Amino acid sequence: QVELVESGGGLVQAGGSLRLSCVARGATFIRYAMGWFRQAPGKEREFVASIEKNGDSTRYADSVKDRFTISRDNAKNTVLLQMNSLKPEDTAVYSCAGEFEGSSSRPIDYDFWGQGTQVTVSS
Repeated sequence: QVELVESGGGLVQAGGSLRLSCVARGATFIRYAMGWFRQAPGKEREFVASIEKNGDSTRYADSVKDRFTISRDNAKNTVLLQMNSLKPEDTAVYSCAGEFEGSSSRPIDYDFWGQGTQVTVSS
């Protein structure tokens, strides 16, 4: 059974930075493309960023491009999301997810999910 555990969320002022971490347990990590998604209250889950199995290709939502960076360390079974220049509209629960086939922006394509970590950006 695969478990994903996120950490690094918190409260930050607009313009600040946070780094989210997601550790995979019980999986051969390199077999999975990884993604980050977020969900704000009353809104649908939305794609944030994804990274291919070997880390050679990444994809970002337009709303976070040039502010967020996704990376992975396959030796540590970890995927990171560095978030800079945060805005109040970035406030959401952020979840990581794993997909066997290859990185996607669609939540339905992902095979397993973490519980999420809250990110709150104050104005």
